[in-house]
Amino acid sequence: MKFGKKTAFAALVAASALVFAGCAGGGDVIEEGGDTGGDTGSGEMYIALVSKGFQHQFWQAVKKGAEERAEELGVRITFEGPAAETEIAQQLEMLTSAIDKNPDAIAYAALDPEACIAPLEQAKAKDIPVVYFDAPCNGDVGLSLSATDSKVAGALAAEHMAELIDGKGEVAIVGHSQINSTGVERRDGFVEKIEADFPDIKIVDIQYGDGDHLKSADIAKTLIAAHPDLKGIYGTNEGSAIGVVNAVNELGLEKGTLTIVGFDSGAAQINAIKDGTMAGAITQDPIGIGAQVVQAAYDAANGEKVEKFYDTGSYWYDESNIEDPKIAAVLYE
Repeated sequence: MKFGKKTAFAALVAASALVFAGCAGGGDVIEEGGDTGGDTGSGEMYIALVSKGFQHQFWQAVKKGAEERAEELGVRITFEGPAAETEIAQQLEMLTSAIDKNPDAIAYAALDPEACIAPLEQAKAKDIPVVYFDAPCNGDVGLSLSATDSKVAGALAAEHMAELIDGKGEVAIVGHSQINSTGVERRDGFVEKIEADFPDIKIVDIQYGDGDHLKSADIAKTLIAAHPDLKGIYGTNEGSAIGVVNAVNELGLEKGTLTIVGFDSGAAQINAIKDGTMAGAITQDPIGIGAQVVQAAYDAANGEKVEKFYDTGSYWYDESNIEDPKIAAVLYE
């Protein structure tokens, strides 16, 4: 399945992949889900999942969904990711190591859609089926993507921001990535919706904090100082949104003075919504993503047809519906 175009950068990554081959992830790598071996000869199916990280509660929820579906299917999985979503080289080491274990299938969430092309070509050469979750790699290897439609989710955030600020005023964005598809599409969905439907709203700046709440807080403080008429800030993931919340608290702004719209869930955002600091947020269904990608990997390993895209949905939540059972089912702490 083709999700994008190969570039000359893949040649550079190919050389790097040779260095990475056979290496285990170092540093603060977290790996869970059983032993790390590949073909044990037991006949048990083994699926290797490589996520973007363990920095946010989102990935713990994805892991939970993956483990639950693996247990239902009677397959063994490993689930690992780098300590932070900026550690692309470390994620590539994990991917190469997973390929070396000869699993029955690989599920991958790309931090950099270009850097993963060459390693995944190795998986294709070994006839290991590859499916994606959350964010795809470019190239022709992946069979399926299980994820939120991030542009739709970004547009949903824009609609609620516009409603909250009465359709006019200045807003800014604190994004988490200019590279991976979730960061790009959540930003673009928001920007395109504002530009198309809300001409009296001006997006005055877009800055990126790598999903780190400390960096995002510093960015938010700078935005607030530079734009005294700013009415709202949209944070494109958990770390970005909490950074904005922390900035508002550290500056001592009265709750509701600045309209904060977040993305994802987690205890900190839920509490910020309940205490009035944050207006609301978009949540995904991370448990559903984890379950669906394991199902897709299982089906692909068995030679069954898989869909190109499984949209696991996005939902607005705020103080008015946070206790609704349908919303509560897709929130995580």
